[in-house]
Amino acid sequence: LDVPSAGIYSHEDRFTQHRYKADQAFKLSMNKSPVAAYLDIDTIVKICKENDIKAVHPGYGFLSENEHFAAALEKNDIAFVGPTVENLRTFGDKVSARNLAIASG
Repeated sequence: LDVPSAGIYSHEDRFTQHRYKADQAFKLSMNKSPVAAYLDIDTIVKICKENDIKAVHPGYGFLSENEHFAAALEKNDIAFVGPTVENLRTFGDKVSARNLAIASG
């Protein structure tokens, strides 16, 4: 694709392979637990904006199915490489997903 990659990492993950395989890597806050750092939507969006990152692939877990993360990226003109905000909203809620399935026949 000839697109440079960027990654984020917590202090605890500073020696992991994904940090070194990315063209750029950005360290998250040391003032938070590793999980909390990876879930910090505002900081991730800020990193993207400050570094002209145009798209985010959320990987697996953490924010990969988080409609608020996808919406925050969309609001800042950053593409979310995954389901749409509407799909995340609909299928992230079992009741709305079931109602849609019933309505679809």
